[in-house]
Amino acid sequence: MISGPPPADHPIPPAVRAAAGPEEIEGIWQNALGGVTYRIGNGERTRFAKWSPGCPPEEECDLTAEAQRMSWAGEFIRVPEVLSCEDHADGQLLVTAALHGHSAASSLGKSDPARSARAVGQGLRQMHDALPVGACPFDWDLESRIHHLPAGQRAELLAEAPELDLVVCHGDACLPNTIITDDHALSAHVDMGKLGLADRWADLAIAAWSTEWNYGPGFEQYVYAGYCTEPDERKIAFYRGVWDAT
Repeated sequence: MISGPPPADHPIPPAVRAAAGPEEIEGIWQNALGGVTYRIGNGERTRFAKWSPGCPPEEECDLTAEAQRMSWAGEFIRVPEVLSCEDHADGQLLVTAALHGHSAASSLGKSDPARSARAVGQGLRQMHDALPVGACPFDWDLESRIHHLPAGQRAELLAEAPELDLVVCHGDACLPNTIITDDHALSAHVDMGKLGLADRWADLAIAAWSTEWNYGPGFEQYVYAGYCTEPDERKIAFYRGVWDAT
């Protein structure tokens, strides 16, 4: 399954309908695991409901884990406020308050991709600088990411791993998960279910790569410029390889 807007006729889970009551529901994003995010209501009452069907606990689609990470990160950076997180017989439902802004992968983001890409880099740098490594209770380390791979592949990746530059990583630092303002400045970060300690390039390599997925070639440099760094080609290649493998 490819991430993107859900089909117009996709069925809305009963738990989402119950959370919305009489308010309008709009499906806005479906991830590769089958989870869907909905906009509920409008104006000051707007909120977002993220539905994850049939996810085993502690997997990357576990919304309880995401709620915990988002609540922790919210003490230091701007993220959606968690309003509720509930387990249901057929899945999990996470409801958050709305944030003003637009996904960097939205039509607004694409209208000036160079400025949007720079904002993604700036936002990632701000997050890495603000979240305290020593106080972070979550991991996104290489060993946990590759534990399900064949033993030979795990050993090869661990042997090739570059020296560690530890920060608190977003874990899915793609353009859709950076929220920008009307004038292409950073607003907030969303979808933090993998947040944890890892090398900064585990985030940065993917954030820059995602500009190609969403904008086309030629915009990676603006992410690095926004982050105030030069590309580390060795780490970029390594962490993109890990991303593809996992």
